[in-house]
Formats: sequence, C-alpha cells, structure tokens
Amino acid sequence: MSFAAYCVFCCRRIGTSGPTTKSDLQWKDIRKISKLTGSLILGGFVFITYEVLALKKLLTLDTQAVQQEKLKSYIYVNTVSLDPKIELRDKFTEDHERALWILLKRSQSEDRIVRLQAVQQLAENSHWHDYQYRTVAQACDQRTVIGLARSKDIDLRFFLPPPPLPKVKDDYAIEDELRLLLVSLPQTDLEQCVQYFTSLALRESSQTLAAQRGGLWCFGGNGLPYCETLSKVPSETVELFCLQALVQHSKVSTHCDKIEANGGLQLLQRIYQLRNDSAKIQRNIIHIIGNMALDERLHSSIVRAGWVSILAEAMKSPHVIQSSHASRALANLDRDTVQEKYPDGVYVLHPQYRSSQPIKADVLFIHGLLGAAFKTWRQQDINQPLDVKAFEGEEVYSECWPKTWLASDCPSLRIVSVEYDTHLSDWKTKCPTEDHRKSIAYRSNELLNKLRAAGIGDRPLVWVSHSMGGLLVKKMLVDASKNPEMDKIVNNTRGIIFYSVPHHGSQLAEYSMNARYLLFPSVEVKELSTDSPALKELNDDFLSFAKDKKFPVLSFAETLPTHIGSMIKLHVVPVDSANLGIGDLIPVEVNHLNICKPKKKDTFLYQRTVKFIQDALARELGS
Repeated sequence: MSFAAYCVFCCRRIGTSGPTTKSDLQWKDIRKISKLTGSLILGGFVFITYEVLALKKLLTLDTQAVQQEKLKSYIYVNTVSLDPKIELRDKFTEDHERALWILLKRSQSEDRIVRLQAVQQLAENSHWHDYQYRTVAQACDQRTVIGLARSKDIDLRFFLPPPPLPKVKDDYAIEDELRLLLVSLPQTDLEQCVQYFTSLALRESSQTLAAQRGGLWCFGGNGLPYCETLSKVPSETVELFCLQALVQHSKVSTHCDKIEANGGLQLLQRIYQLRNDSAKIQRNIIHIIGNMALDERLHSSIVRAGWVSILAEAMKSPHVIQSSHASRALANLDRDTVQEKYPDGVYVLHPQYRSSQPIKADVLFIHGLLGAAFKTWRQQDINQPLDVKAFEGEEVYSECWPKTWLASDCPSLRIVSVEYDTHLSDWKTKCPTEDHRKSIAYRSNELLNKLRAAGIGDRPLVWVSHSMGGLLVKKMLVDASKNPEMDKIVNNTRGIIFYSVPHHGSQLAEYSMNARYLLFPSVEVKELSTDSPALKELNDDFLSFAKDKKFPVLSFAETLPTHIGSMIKLHVVPVDSANLGIGDLIPVEVNHLNICKPKKKDTFLYQRTVKFIQDALARELGS
C-alpha cells in the first residue's frame, strides 16, 4: 500500500510541474483509474478479512454442547452454575452412562460367569432413558440379546424391531408365497403324512379344498376347520393348512436349511405381522421357529431376521400355549445357560426364564388319549363331553396348574410337559400313516429319545401321567431299563403319579370295539381293550420292574361317569382297572376328564399331588 501511495504522489508532482499537454491528460486518466482500482482492492481486502474472522468465530465449538448432544439429552442449556446439586446430577449421569458401557463390555466377556452377571444386571435396570435402551439394542451381541429376551419382566425397548420387509404388490397373496416355499422343499423320502399334506397344499386350489369339506384334518390334535361354503375357503384357513405342513417339514433339520435359504424366515414374519389377530397362525409360526432353533447353524439367521424381539414379546402373552412355544424357541436359541435341547412336542412350563435359582429335580407330565401338553393340566372348568369337537379348536383354557400352582410351591423344580398325537377314531381320513407309528411301543421309543435330548434323567425325576399317558410311562421305564443309554432315566426316577390309568383296560375301548363298524377305533383305542395281550404283558413287566426298584407310586381313580357325546355316559376307567397293585390308590369323586384337573389350589386332589412330589424329592428339595 505504501508503494502505491508513493506512485500517486509522484504523479501529482509531475502533473503540476508544467503546462497541460496531451501526455498530462493521459496521466490524469491513469490517476483516476488507479484511485478507483485501489479503492476496490482495499475495500475487498477489508471485507474478506472481516468475513473470515466472523466465520472463524461461528465455527468455534462449544464442547459442553457437543458432549450433551453425544449423550442425546433432550434439552441442554449452556450455562455455568455453582449449584452443587446440579454438579452432582451431572456426575450421576456421567457415572450412569459409564456403567451402561461397562455392562455392555462385560456382557461380551469370554468369562461365562462375568457375561451372565452383566446380562442380568442389564435386564434389572428399569430407570434408563429411551436412548439408553436403544444404545443397548444396537450395541449388544447375539448372546446378549437372547439372554435379555429370556430374562423375566424384560423391557421390550432392549430389542430392535424386526428389519423392514420389502413392499409387496396390491395383488400379493400369502398362500401363493407359502406354496412357493413348500415346493422348494424336498418332496421325496418323507413320512407319508408330511408328503400327503404337502402335495395337497401344492396341488389344490381353494375351490377344490372347499369341495372336500370334512376331509382336511391335520396333525397335532388341531383339526383344520372345514369350510362352511363350497364356493371359497377363507385365505386364513388355507394359510393355516400350509403352515401346518411347514411345521412337519421343520422337524427335519435339512428342510430347516431349505426354509431359511428360500426366505422362509422373512415370509413367516410377514404372515405373523399380518395375522396378528389369529392366535393359531402365530402359534404355528413360532412352532416352526422353535424347531429351526434346534439347529445352531441357523441361530444367527434367526436373530438377524428379528425373531428375538417377536419371541420376547410372545413370552409375555397371558396365553400359556403362546408363551410356552416362545419359551421353547428362546431356550433352543440360548446356548449360554441351556445345555438341553427341546425337540418338537417337549415344553418347559417352569422355569421359562433365566433364573439364579438352581434346578434340583424334574417333574414330567404325560397326557393321555385326546390330551395335550397344556389343556390336560388346566384347572377344572365346565364339564365337556368326551368327543372330538370337545377337544378340537379350543382356544381359551383356564389356568395351567403345573405352570402356576406347582411352580409357586416348588420353585426349584423344572416342570416339563410333552405332547403327542392321539385319536379316538380313524373314521375321518387324516393322512396315510402306518399303524405301528401309533402304537405304545413306537411312541415309547420316540419319546425316550426326545426326553433324553431335553436332559430328562440328568436330575431326580417324578412322573405325572393321565389315562393312556400312564401306559406310556410304564412302557418307557421298562424299555429304558433294557437300554444302557437310558440308565439315567431309570436310576433317577423317584416316583410316579397315575391319574385314572387303565392298567387293565378301558371301557371306552370296549364300547368302541363293539361299535367298530361305525367308529373305526384307532390303534390307540384298540390297545386299551381288556383282552389286549400287549397291555397284560406291559403290566406284568412293569410290576416286576417297579417292585425291584421300590420307588413310590400314587394312583388316583375316578368314580363318576364321563359323557361320551351327548347321549352316552361311560365309566372310562373303573377303579379296578386303575388299581396297579402297588402303591396307594385313592378314589376321587370326579370323572375321567377332571381327575387331573383340580378345582382350587386347596383341594385334596392338588394338595395330595404336591405332598407326594415333595416327599419323593425330599432329599433334593430339603424338606
């Protein structure tokens, strides 16, 4: 700038030294241009300098605000306070935040004890903000999220929602997608029943299904409701039919791989969300996930698909069937605290969550003819006739007393209930299944393998059985005594409870056999006849075995008849048939259905049952 001023000064001197000439006029023009140009340059420089300084000031970061934003606080004020309470609160927030990250770090520790304690402490926190729950949901690993889902009274904010599914077209049909999934699964070398229903679901249209009306009966004791019209089957019914076929496929581990590889986890999730008003559909879907969870190779796929949050929510269901299916699926996913695996049809009624209380013994419930893992062991409710309609399609059950009453009175027990298919009659075509698969001998071998996988026999054990289930218990114990691999089941048996078990046959079988041309009695019913050689041989073998082992036996006998349909009353298991010949026999003034369903917790039936269990396991329970 000084050099420019010097030039201007020289120009002025030259301009005043002589008369004005043409050259002087040129210098005047140059001076004018220089003045204008210099002013512009100087002004621009000053403006740029000001803007740079202002911008620098704006970019100066407030570290306190940044820290608060990092913590995702909802409101923050940049003030300086000398109030010690505010400083204490800030310190508490900082310590609280640090504790969260420490717990997350510990939950991923290689030390199993440290890991489990951290998950428990995470689950017990109930005073966190929403953003802190989201932080855990985003930062925890697979083991931690499964552990949190199996924690009692867990806050569902710990779990990320399932990933969004792709949008579908307006004409999207779920039943078509289900058929595509079914067709991607192996169609050969299947059990006849699975193959039959799979091929039917793939081949028939809704109209053809409707035309068959009563012919569509499915597995698991849950009949597929026939359509009310010949023109159209409700889409929900068709979906349920396909899902029940998928349940059977999911029992085969190699088929589970195919279900996952062909997008089955996402399709099932879409159906689960769309059919949130159908407990049956949702239950079948969770059933499939529980079977797939038996394969540890599929665990990461199940977690990534968002099923843990769905299962954690289903665990909170007030319906025992729904919560027990979800509990089984999560237990099969939890390899950190559960060594056992729960195959299809084996359910834990207690404890359904992770617990610090050690399990000291097992109580195993086996239902009878037309029974199920949950409905057989509910409280006594309205009397219903012993026919197919009384047992199929039931959705609302009263309280399941082993899950509530017994778990409360004996919290250190693991309470397990099993389920298997039975039928009174072969009148309706269900599927082409070999008769030997329905026999007590076949079911005994099948259930023994499932129970060993579930860890039955590793602890002291009490058996509780109803009706034909008692025959199964006797057959399993006799078979286990002949198999060295099943020694633990025999050696750890501490007692057996029989509720109206037809040790010497049932009048129901006699009635069915006399009307066999009308009823077509099933294999199960035929085996209950009083002149069955297999039944007599089983009873003789068991008596010899039981007397040698000297474990306690308690038998209850019904004294009231049971309604068979709407017109016939029948004493299903007379007192003489319920008398095993060893142990205590107690007649009770109830019918065959209610012999295992106490009305209240203080009734004799329940109190005597609990006393037997506590006495048989006195050493383990410390009472």
